[in-house]
Amino acid sequence: MQTILVLFGGVSPEHAVSLVSAEAVLRNMNKENRRILPVGITREGKWLLFGGDDYAEIANDKWEENPANKTAFLSPERGAGLCIVQGGSIETLPVDAVFPVLHGENGEDGSVQGLFQLAGIPYAGCGVCASAASMDKSVTKLIAATTGVRQAKWLTLHRAAFAADPDAMCRKIAETLGFPVFIKPCSTGSSVGVSKVKSADALQAALETAFRYDKKILAEEFINGREVEVAVLGNDAPKAATAGEIDAGAEFYDYETKYVTSTSTPYIPARIDGETMTAVRGWAVKIFTALGCAGLSRVDFFVTRDTNEIVFNEINTLPGFTPISMYPKMWAADGLPFPELIDRVIGFALEG
Repeated sequence: MQTILVLFGGVSPEHAVSLVSAEAVLRNMNKENRRILPVGITREGKWLLFGGDDYAEIANDKWEENPANKTAFLSPERGAGLCIVQGGSIETLPVDAVFPVLHGENGEDGSVQGLFQLAGIPYAGCGVCASAASMDKSVTKLIAATTGVRQAKWLTLHRAAFAADPDAMCRKIAETLGFPVFIKPCSTGSSVGVSKVKSADALQAALETAFRYDKKILAEEFINGREVEVAVLGNDAPKAATAGEIDAGAEFYDYETKYVTSTSTPYIPARIDGETMTAVRGWAVKIFTALGCAGLSRVDFFVTRDTNEIVFNEINTLPGFTPISMYPKMWAADGLPFPELIDRVIGFALEG
């Protein structure tokens, strides 16, 4: 019997999204010949083995209140596995693989992957280096540039320079990139802290917002294009699913549009011609490979409306698994239903 630890929550601005993803993964995971250990990390960083059997408690953010929860932690000692604190003693449970359903800081940036590595436990998704490089958008851009893919023009900006002379930074952005321009933290996902700035008057406030989330941020040229996403799956021979498209129905596909309102509309397949579809899937695999990714990732692009050019946007190494998330939807459209997708992800983790 396999023992699979499903890790969720986390000390991250994307904690709430992780809970919804985790509920969907736990509900759809094949339970036959498997022992499932749902372990949540609170916003304060406490680890708890969830003792309930209603996964809706997780999605509804009520899971911490379950009286059957037990304090637990993953030991970095090889072979120790999951340690469960009971009274004055510690019970240890061997773990065959970890499925980290974590998003953003401390979950997608190589931090927790390093713990899995120290513990010698196979885990779903990218390794330490690929996770860290893919989480930092400025590093991602430098590596993606080696593939030859087109990218939006960008500036990498630092909090210390902003604090020293905010007016100089605003002038540099306006002169180099013009308007509209996107301001985004380098190491957040789900569009947390991202602003679309249409004029110089709003620039400083957008920079202040982004710098609240990260000490390093990007200013990025606006690309007038369709938002096209590609799901990639595999280790040494990764495959790309049929690309999907998000019509945000708003200024851009921000956190509110993704998870709160219902203005966005997904299209699978994306509304692009066959030649562009083939090309965008090919670029997704090239970027996945260049970054050293493994297991799964979602690679996001723009396809320009005027010239039909493909422009790389970013990569997500632990994409959302919520009921509205594009990653499982794209694979389902290609004939790989959610439960089988989870099996594949775990299989690639065990394959190493």
